[in-house]
Amino acid sequence: MTTELRRLRNYINGEFKDAADGRTIDVVNPATGEVYATSPLSGQADVDAAMEAAAAAFPAWRDTTPAERQKVLLRIADAFEERAEELIAAECENTGKPTGLMRSEEIPPAVDQIRFFAGAARLLEGRSAGEYMEGLTSIVRREPVGVCAQVAPWNYPLMMAVWKFAPALAAGNTVVLKPSDTTPASTVLIAEIIGAIVPKGVFNVLCGDRTTGSAMVEHPVPAMASITGSVRAGIQVAASAAKDVKRVHLELGGKAPVVVFEDTDIAKAVEDISVAGFFNAGQDCTAATRVLVHESIHDEFVSQLAKAAAETKTGASDDEDVLYGPLNNENQLKQVTGFVDRLPAHAKVESGGHRVGEKGYFYAPTVVSGLKQDDEIIQNEVFGPVITVQSFTDEAQALEYANGVEYALASSVWTKDHARAMRMSKALDFGCVWINTHIPLVAEMPHGGFKKSGYGKDLSAYGFEDYTRVKHVMTSLG
Repeated sequence: MTTELRRLRNYINGEFKDAADGRTIDVVNPATGEVYATSPLSGQADVDAAMEAAAAAFPAWRDTTPAERQKVLLRIADAFEERAEELIAAECENTGKPTGLMRSEEIPPAVDQIRFFAGAARLLEGRSAGEYMEGLTSIVRREPVGVCAQVAPWNYPLMMAVWKFAPALAAGNTVVLKPSDTTPASTVLIAEIIGAIVPKGVFNVLCGDRTTGSAMVEHPVPAMASITGSVRAGIQVAASAAKDVKRVHLELGGKAPVVVFEDTDIAKAVEDISVAGFFNAGQDCTAATRVLVHESIHDEFVSQLAKAAAETKTGASDDEDVLYGPLNNENQLKQVTGFVDRLPAHAKVESGGHRVGEKGYFYAPTVVSGLKQDDEIIQNEVFGPVITVQSFTDEAQALEYANGVEYALASSVWTKDHARAMRMSKALDFGCVWINTHIPLVAEMPHGGFKKSGYGKDLSAYGFEDYTRVKHVMTSLG
């Protein structure tokens, strides 16, 4: 006897639809490795339909008042709260995340972020009007850019969907959003929630693979392409968007340095850093996975961190004692395993370094020491529950190591010396610098990086402004 698979569908112009050609993708629960649903493999016809719907809906949505858009977003936030348990169930099946942590750590901030952008909708400001040439008054208008093609990742499918659609809708844009092919379930549920609130065509969801995302970016209708994903994917999107000069918003990979000085409370730093490194199985662009420790406390720090890793649990969603669930998919498990298997001879696995169980894609919390700056695992993003530790001699070397990667998303400094913290925060070439903490985010503050971590900001007024364009209007007073 077989269990019937759940059938997920696209949401286009207010209706749920299969792919026009009927093609589907199997969706796997990463905690079990078993297929539990199918989703559409959207092709060009589906992309055309979604873009046409978003384009047709744009003029009316653009012309709504900020107060009207605020009310809509507040209704969406309320609906997220009312249907939180459904969202949690879909997201945990998507990802294998622990149910309790999903309930406490992801749903509340996601709802708060929608409400933040609801408020931001009423702050579409330009510079004040004035006469900068005699007899002429200038004003600046902030306007929505138009249709936004958005691609969300698999590590935080629900929250990253919020980071995409909330500022876009608040600014008066219409949206075509594609979830990852491995995690479509929560986004399809979001379409059901939002679809009951917004006019048809304002919010559309296309399921599919990389070819679907490429077709969205290459389509002539969108004025903006926004992606959260790998550096490789970001480069492809930027190159594709350049063909018709689309605006691009990229939030890509990270390799966050965690710089721990000798005056740090080791026990407290280990406790916080281990959580920030292993949370969500390390599948976070800002994860605290590259630790740099002053040589005078290196050995003690490594010993305590290895002990913390050994005490950290991974397991099923319904286990209240686990910090994280499985890696998202089989390819990601192979990637993480490959990094550890290819460690150079001078590296030492202090804890973990192996798969957990034979079912699902679980990987043990892992600590690796003895590494050099040019080692593969230092320079490249692992995106798994693996924390590396390097030793440094002084502040200058710490900065050299910290900045010596191609990523520049997030970083942290651990010290009781205020002047040192200020020097480090100035010199660290990363979009975010935390001091004596790592990984907290708030809706009011910007998130985004430099270098190969991309450009553009999520969250905050800066993230909101990224979904607007600036127009100068000059009027003669004669």
